[in-house]
Parts: sequence; structure tokens; C-alpha cells
Amino acid sequence: MARPNYSLAKRQREIAKKQKNEAKRLRKAEQHKEKADAHPAPPPSASANPV
Repeated sequence: MARPNYSLAKRQREIAKKQKNEAKRLRKAEQHKEKADAHPAPPPSASANPV
């Protein structure tokens, strides 16, 4: 009977974890972009910076 390759299993778990975290990061970046598009910053006014 063949022995289990624990290092391969560990590597596959690490790869799956990295893919999951990358997908989560992209999802959060997309949400942040949508939120920024929905609420654009007001343009700076001349009276905001007194000289």
C-alpha cells in the first residue's frame, strides 16, 4: 500500500488558502471601488485653504 504524501497535501492546502485569500481581497477591492464611485469626494473649495 502506498504511503500518503503529507508534503503534497500541505502544499495543496496552502495553495487553496492563497487562492481563497486572493479572491477575498479582490472582492473587498471591488466593494471599495463601488463605494467610492457611489460617493465621490466633493471638489476642494477656495475658502477651505485660507492663506
